[in-house]
Amino acid sequence: MIKDKKLAVLIDGDNIPAKYVKEMMEEITKYGTPTIKRIYGDWTNPRVTKWKEVLLETAITPIQQYSYTSGKNATDSAMIIDAMDILYSDKVDGFCLVSSDSDFTKLATRLREAGMSVYGIGEKKTPNPFIVACDKFIYLEILHEDEEVEEKGTKRKKKRQVDTITPQVIKLLKTSVADSAEEDGWAFMGDVGKIILKKQPNFDSRNFGFEKLTPLFNSLKQFEVDARTQPGAKFKVIHVRNK
Repeated sequence: MIKDKKLAVLIDGDNIPAKYVKEMMEEITKYGTPTIKRIYGDWTNPRVTKWKEVLLETAITPIQQYSYTSGKNATDSAMIIDAMDILYSDKVDGFCLVSSDSDFTKLATRLREAGMSVYGIGEKKTPNPFIVACDKFIYLEILHEDEEVEEKGTKRKKKRQVDTITPQVIKLLKTSVADSAEEDGWAFMGDVGKIILKKQPNFDSRNFGFEKLTPLFNSLKQFEVDARTQPGAKFKVIHVRNK
């Protein structure tokens, strides 16, 4: 994980709920330092008023973009133009494109062709073409452990839903272990995680209710996990193999 990677965070304010912003910005710091933070939208539209309450707290710069023509998304165009300007400025090492809109698929592809790391962030409704165009795609829903919902005048906690571990998921994990393994069948967990993301950018152990990849593997009978102590090291190195 590269902590000092400089990132440009570009947010489609018309397409992303404001309730996720704090958790989203915390998530982004895992991949680098957000040096440019901009959100695009028509701030004269009442639909985006909830964003105004959190922009000052997160130091995100609002970019006004009027909807000039009905049916045309001017916000997308402004965000794409700014992304290309930032790319050629050589001020960042990667981009975080925050949207659930497939219109940014070509932009993500172009940025990666230029050698940029591209992290996509959006809701689970995001179309697959945009997801696979990114190096890694994070679902906003997993950033909320639980939500407060109002029901009949009272508030209650609504637990975050998790995905089912299907045979397709098991196949992805098994082939990734095999692709990363040494001759003895054991693979370093970090290498396995990298291979999985190359095959499926939206894979995240949190989608299945596990904070890390190791507990996910530990929960499955198809795999054997070994935590090895390295001489002089303060931590154990995790390896995994197919049974």
